[in-house]
Amino acid sequence: MGERALVVIPTYNEAGNLSSLVPQVLSQDARLEILVVDDKSPDGTGQLADALAAKEPRLHVLHREAKLGLGTAYITGFKWALGRGYDYVFEMDADFSHDPAHLKDFLKAVVQADLVLGSRYLNGRVTVVNWPMGRLLLSYCANIYARWITGLRIWDLTGGFKCFRRHVLEAIDLERVRSNGYAFQIEMSVRAWRKGFTLREIPIVFVDRTEGQSKMNQGIVREAVWMVPRLRLMAWFGRI
Repeated sequence: MGERALVVIPTYNEAGNLSSLVPQVLSQDARLEILVVDDKSPDGTGQLADALAAKEPRLHVLHREAKLGLGTAYITGFKWALGRGYDYVFEMDADFSHDPAHLKDFLKAVVQADLVLGSRYLNGRVTVVNWPMGRLLLSYCANIYARWITGLRIWDLTGGFKCFRRHVLEAIDLERVRSNGYAFQIEMSVRAWRKGFTLREIPIVFVDRTEGQSKMNQGIVREAVWMVPRLRLMAWFGRI
């Protein structure tokens, strides 16, 4: 059997995007499959995913009982992928902020890295479209803060477009991952780095969603603020 790659896509109220997203993702490479992890979306995203999966064998769906958060959705997807022998596992948003065309770039880059991160700020160059200035500054400054505290010299630690080799996920104790919002992205990269894996950034263009609503809220920001120094302390005490 050849190499297999799984794109894990958490969803909550993404019915307006899913029908277009699935074929665009799958058309990028024959090795790609999709796992939708739906948090009981009231707009029927889960039922739509089931209908699409009935016609597309490369699409799989997991249903969760409530809105349980981004981090736990990815952990659920990672475990599903590891149990079924996938070689590469992607994180990707459902709202087209992550362009499916970049998936080819990840598959090329992961040949020479253990974890590939899509960067909106590589070498200080901002490639974000349609974000209000306040949110852009918050994101950019959050990455400066995360780099400074953790010591991990990655330009975009909060980005959510990633590709893991399976051995990275196997080496990380997924049960001990505590972050659930955007801090989850920082924590997973820090844990991979502390395990000695090779991280590489590639440039992506990030375009703000045109369908549905953003999941950003004050709780997610607060979690990121306190989780970053906690990760530094955990590293000092050998807990990562």
